[in-house]
Amino acid sequence: MANTTTSAVSNAWTLPNILTYARVAAVPIVVGLLLWSSDAWAHWTALVIYVAAGLTDFFDGYFARAWGQQSSLGRMLDPIADKLLVSAVLLELTADGMMVGVHFWAAFIILCREVLVSGLREHLADLRVPVPVTTLAKWKTALQLVALGFLIAGQAGERILPGTILIGRILLWAAAILTLYTGWDYLKASYDHLGNEP
Repeated sequence: MANTTTSAVSNAWTLPNILTYARVAAVPIVVGLLLWSSDAWAHWTALVIYVAAGLTDFFDGYFARAWGQQSSLGRMLDPIADKLLVSAVLLELTADGMMVGVHFWAAFIILCREVLVSGLREHLADLRVPVPVTTLAKWKTALQLVALGFLIAGQAGERILPGTILIGRILLWAAAILTLYTGWDYLKASYDHLGNEP
């Protein structure tokens, strides 16, 4: 029994999982900086932490595969960490007035899809039906992360690269379109199981 507990604890603290925990921990820091101050330093600091958190999304999977440290905990936490990072930043940017008018709908589409897919995953997990992350869904996540990076830079970024906010909004709309497609893809893949009971 002790060996099993020790093994479970050690599996929870592998480097890939630690990187995922770090991504979750970065969420309140990034959002807090953006809420705390509109000064350029706050936006640049938030962007640096956000980029570092985004990079963990690549490295946790890379190290897990390279070192044979893939785990059910990691597979569960990885998409949760992605969704937390994207959703929290989107909500902050919407509250901050960055996603106004028609651009609000890009944020709305992305958030609704995340809730829908999370619900589907939970239902299908009860049925022991695997829902693997598709390559297109990974590209969607990457596009969202890049788009939000531009929007986090915001007005501070405009001083260095005019059009920073416009680039962010265009990329976010591209991500929203991919979000609709991948959400529909997941819905089709799970359709046959939706009426089943665990």
